Amino acid sequence: MNEKFSIGIKIKCQPFFTNWAVRWERVEGAIDGPFNKSSRGTTFMDNVLPEWDGRVKISGDEGFQGLSSFSFLKKRNTLYGKRAIGRLEHFSFSSSGFKYVRVVDPKTGTEGISNPIYVDASGTKEKLFWGDLHCHSIFGDGVRAPEELQMFARDETFLDFFALTDHTEILSNGQWEYFKHISNQFNEPHRFVSFNGGEWTSMSREFGIGKYGHHNFIYPGNDGPILRSSDPDQNTLEKLFAITEEHGGIVIANHPGSAGWGSNWNHRYDDEVVRLVETYNGGSHEMDSGPGRIFKSQRIKKPNEGNFVADGLKKGIKTGMIGTGDTHDGRPGDHLHSLQKTPGYSEELGPGLTGVWAEDLTRESVFRALYNRRVYATTNNRTWLKFFINDHPMGSVISSSGKLNFKIVVASNIKFLNIELIKDGEVVKQFHPNDDKVLWNFQEKGSSKPTWYYVRLTLKNEHLASSSPIWIER
Repeated sequence: MNEKFSIGIKIKCQPFFTNWAVRWERVEGAIDGPFNKSSRGTTFMDNVLPEWDGRVKISGDEGFQGLSSFSFLKKRNTLYGKRAIGRLEHFSFSSSGFKYVRVVDPKTGTEGISNPIYVDASGTKEKLFWGDLHCHSIFGDGVRAPEELQMFARDETFLDFFALTDHTEILSNGQWEYFKHISNQFNEPHRFVSFNGGEWTSMSREFGIGKYGHHNFIYPGNDGPILRSSDPDQNTLEKLFAITEEHGGIVIANHPGSAGWGSNWNHRYDDEVVRLVETYNGGSHEMDSGPGRIFKSQRIKKPNEGNFVADGLKKGIKTGMIGTGDTHDGRPGDHLHSLQKTPGYSEELGPGLTGVWAEDLTRESVFRALYNRRVYATTNNRTWLKFFINDHPMGSVISSSGKLNFKIVVASNIKFLNIELIKDGEVVKQFHPNDDKVLWNFQEKGSSKPTWYYVRLTLKNEHLASSSPIWIER
């Protein structure tokens, strides 16, 4: 309560294609660059005009304090060069509960609503941060330079944390050092967390396409070695896991539902280092069929049978669920995704996002939360989600032989269509709230065998969110 926070504002227009960057005055924080074509033929798009004249009104729920209006003037540099986008500071709420901030264009009546803000009168040790741990640059098979991507994630999509993870097999040692330098330069505690990492891509002819699949490695600090599946000293999962763990990092199992690209749970997975799995990446990789595979992806033209997220969990591999963009078009965290124009890609749902419950916006705190699986996955919506069993949060491994007390707390700026409790891969309980804020408490009889639970949310606009599991050991 009364804690200061900032809000990001973007005045959007109808998406438009451009064969080269929209030009505006080169000022601090401006996103600009000539890298608008990728090796995949993706054409750069934008949804913010270079200049916009207008004033927006700002309001909030009970207890809101801060600016009541702000002017974007194209004749002067404001916030983010001459673009109508940027971050405003020094807002607060003096009363507790879920709150929203609203921004309105008084000329048109167009309104934007923030993601939920929970104000705790008693104070809380954890805060919710949003990020993306999978993105590619012009040095790989994407667009935009590393600096541009870092700025875009921080200043255009208002992410809290980010990792540039190019395919390391096509990077030189010098490029890797350059990537680390840029990441460390952009890492700014309490403003923006940038992690060092890469995508270990088992695709070389020597080892067979898709033998091990794709895996991201993320380091907690300023340094760490480049890891390549093409290097004989790094060409197996066991070697990848051992070296990553030696340097204090974690491994992410990437897009497991995609045949030839996804993780293969038939190999031995060490979940002491493989802490996370991509549940939403260009589509849902949760289950091979049923509600967990609600929409198709251009990356899932052929399903990786037996290797979806639920399959790994059934094999006893304890991984937290995250959402990522796997961005190749230079727009990390952005709902406008050029790949949406690819047949089979869901235009409405866009790239995934990861919500992290961490104490502070620092590398140390966010990485600790990632390691502890205090994360959940969404399809580019910033839904508020907490899930507990016997007061233990998502990502926990607990011992219990008696009754299980469940607590699910969710909020969104879109009403919920469905809340499902999944046990060992099957829906065992569901609730249709038709509300944008839900507190759901219930009790279930414990099982005599080890089991796991997680929560899946479906919003009225068909967006999804999935918590990390909680594992019950006997």
